Amino acid sequence: QVQLVESGGGKVQAGGSLRLSCAASGSIFSINRMGWYRQAPGLQREFVARISSGGNTTYADSVKGRFTISRDNAKNTVYLQMNSLKPEDTVVYYCFAVVAGRNYWGQGTQVTVSS
Repeated sequence: QVQLVESGGGKVQAGGSLRLSCAASGSIFSINRMGWYRQAPGLQREFVARISSGGNTTYADSVKGRFTISRDNAKNTVYLQMNSLKPEDTVVYYCFAVVAGRNYWGQGTQVTVSS
């Protein structure tokens, strides 16, 4: 079993920055992809960014140039640096990890951006 624990959410004014972290623990031999989705109430979960074990990154168009994903393989941790935040970035962010072909999810962390 794999557990993902997120941290770093909170409240910030528009234009500000936050850094999310997600640490994986448990029965891990190696983690393939890690990344982030987000979800607003009543809407489908939306892809934000992902990073491969080799460091290749992919971003949603809505966050390109503002968000940066990175990972520390030694710590089994993925990060999301969020800059130039907008009120529409106000949602719950979920991290995920692909381990041995299975998807695991964190519990979610709230990000609130005020105008």
